[in-house]
Amino acid sequence: KAVPMLVVMDNGYATKPGEKSPFAASIFEEVLMNEVIPMIDAKFRTLSGREDRAIAGLSMGANQTMHIAMNNPGHFAYYGGFSGTSNYPSTEPLDATTFLNGKFKDAKAVNAQFKVFFLGLGTAEPHPFPGVVKAFREMMDKQGIKYVYYESPDTAHEWLTWRRALNEFAPLLFK
Repeated sequence: KAVPMLVVMDNGYATKPGEKSPFAASIFEEVLMNEVIPMIDAKFRTLSGREDRAIAGLSMGANQTMHIAMNNPGHFAYYGGFSGTSNYPSTEPLDATTFLNGKFKDAKAVNAQFKVFFLGLGTAEPHPFPGVVKAFREMMDKQGIKYVYYESPDTAHEWLTWRRALNEFAPLLFK
């Protein structure tokens, strides 16, 4: 059901010498954009336009990849977030004018940036994941931002949820 594609997975834990947190999205963004993607493009016969590139992440990776996609609009036309968004762990309502430095305030721009903006979640996810994703979806709805939402029945914060989400997301890519 999916277009043949190259899938590259990195573990998302990146640190600079002397820094302690391997969870900083900006460090992983630097590694991905300046090292991983150029290396893949140099070693494989890839199509390197934004229309030919997707980014997705699960859990913490959904947070990281959302930052990366929004900070690099010229690089990704498809986004997939599985069991997470960049407002984790807050379940509070989001203000699109301030969330991620206002990157979601212009629905027309976001809708033009992404051919597919995908969110997936298991129906049995633990707190705070359902509330986190709900708050993010409510902001998207309020703004008029188009997205695809998938719920994996009877799964939690686990590989089966993410495999099912990928199964729904992959056929939407590069069409």
